[in-house]
Amino acid sequence: MAALPVEAVGLLAGCCTTLAFVPQVVKAWRTRRTQDLSLGMYLVLAAGVALWLAYGLLIGSVSVTAANAVTLVLVLAVIALKLRHG
Repeated sequence: MAALPVEAVGLLAGCCTTLAFVPQVVKAWRTRRTQDLSLGMYLVLAAGVALWLAYGLLIGSVSVTAANAVTLVLVLAVIALKLRHG
């Protein structure tokens, strides 16, 4: 299979999974309510996403790298809001 269509599928998948975090970040930012969010889950998620980011960099995959870089920023934003507004 050609690399371009495969990378396009990866970019589309990355957009979907990354954009899924945007409503949570926006809601937490607007309401400053994070009591119902699990800090433990977000910490483990951040570690996993950081590892996926490293993997994407190691294999030279634009889709894996881009999706996980953006996702890591969003997850870290939720963690920061959780620590601040708990």
